[in-house]
Amino acid sequence: MAWTQYLRIGDADVYSLTDGQFRLDGGAMYGSVPKVLWERGAPADDLGRIRLRINPLLIRLGGKNVLVETGFWDQGGEKFEGMYAVDRDETVFRGLSDLGLAPDDIDLVVNTHLHFDHAGRNVTLTGEPTFPNARYVVQKQELHDAQNTHERSRASYIPGYIDPILDAGLFDVVEGEHELLPGLSVLPLPGHNLGQQGVVLRSGGQTLVYAADLLPTLAHAPYPYIMGYDLYPVTTLETRKRYFPQWFEEGAVIATPHDPDVAFARLEAGKKGGFTAVALP
Repeated sequence: MAWTQYLRIGDADVYSLTDGQFRLDGGAMYGSVPKVLWERGAPADDLGRIRLRINPLLIRLGGKNVLVETGFWDQGGEKFEGMYAVDRDETVFRGLSDLGLAPDDIDLVVNTHLHFDHAGRNVTLTGEPTFPNARYVVQKQELHDAQNTHERSRASYIPGYIDPILDAGLFDVVEGEHELLPGLSVLPLPGHNLGQQGVVLRSGGQTLVYAADLLPTLAHAPYPYIMGYDLYPVTTLETRKRYFPQWFEEGAVIATPHDPDVAFARLEAGKKGGFTAVALP
C-alpha cells in the first residue's frame, strides 16, 4: 500500500510522503524511558533497533510547491545502509511523481535541520542540487552548527549534501520565526539541536504543524519521552511545554518525521498530565 496520504488544510493541499524505512537503537530513541515501557509499542530487532520511517511533507499553497525535508542520505554505501537497516520501500521521488511533480517543480525546500535522515536528499548522486529551482530554507544556527561540529554532533552531518547547496547559493538562511508564504511559517523548535525548526501552516481556521524531531513519532508525545540523541534534552522539554498546550488548544494536525505507521495525528490530554498523540480517524 502506498504511504502517501492527503489532507486539505484551508486553502492548502498537504501530502505526507515517504523516503522509506530505517532503524535506530531503541534505547537511544527513548532516552531515559525504560525499555519495558517503550518496547510495548516499538518492538526491537535482535540488534536492539526499532522501525522508523522517513516522512517528508509536500504543501501546495498559493501556486507554490513546498517540500518539508528531502529524505535519507543515499550515498553512504552498503555498510552505512546496513547499520541503519535502510529499506527504500518507497522514495520521495516516487511520491512526487505520483502527484505529477518532478524535482524541478519544487519551489521551496524546508530543511528542519541538516541531519542525514532529514536533509540527505538535498543533492543528487552526482552532487548537484536535487531541487534546482528551489530555495532551501534553514536556520542560521543550524547551518553554523552543521559546519562546526563536535564529538556529539559530527556523525549526524555529512558535508556532501550541505556544501553543494552552499556553493550554489541556494540556502535561504533565516533567524527565528519566519513567514515563507501567507499562512506558512517556520518556527524554531530547539532541543534536539539548537537550530531545529518546525513548519506551521494556518489556513481557513485550521492549523497543521510539522514538528520535526521535537516529536519524532507519536509514541514520543509524553513529556519525558525525549530521545537520547537530543543534544539539549531539558531544552526539548521546555519547548514541548511551550508549544504542546498551544497545539492541543488549536486542535492542530501534527505530522511527525519518523512515525512508522501514521502520517497525521492530534494531541490529546494525558491521564497524568502532559499529552499523548493519536492518529486522525
